[in-house]
Amino acid sequence: MDNGAGSYRRFLAGDNKAIAEIIEEYRAGLELFLQQITGDDELAEELTQQTFVRIFTKKPHYKPTASFKTWLYTVAKNNALQYLKRQKRTVPLAFEDCLLIPDDALSVEEQYFADETAQNVHAVMGKLKPEYRQILWLTYFEGLSNKESAAVMEKSVHNIEVLVSRARQALKKQLIKEGFADEIQ
Repeated sequence: MDNGAGSYRRFLAGDNKAIAEIIEEYRAGLELFLQQITGDDELAEELTQQTFVRIFTKKPHYKPTASFKTWLYTVAKNNALQYLKRQKRTVPLAFEDCLLIPDDALSVEEQYFADETAQNVHAVMGKLKPEYRQILWLTYFEGLSNKESAAVMEKSVHNIEVLVSRARQALKKQLIKEGFADEIQ
């Protein structure tokens, strides 16, 4: 059972401490995901808060057919798209400000090169089509399965598989074009 789902069920049963557990576990990743949709750190933080407020005040029904994380990210994505639609803004998906979480087991030199590589990949990803950036983010940075990504992006699993393949090819082509052929593995 998904920890988030268990916490959400406890919250619905009246355990208000479960709210803190859900926020603690999902806030950072959700905020980064929303930053990719909005291109604005402050707006992403605000939309993350609005998402949590929405699920804790409106108490939407969670169907255990999908993971809690998939459901939460879908609620957040829909909330963000509604906001952007109201604001009549475009949906930039900038990756320049995102960094991978460092691995304590790496040496300082290895960590430097890993950070540099991550920054290069994020910068190049910012030049890809928005749909490619979103699927790469969900798949590789959030670790969602194709089925979970399909639920978030409201596409079929087959479409996601094709999209992941095309996004990876586009990223590889862009990395080579930008002179980062060493980043390709």
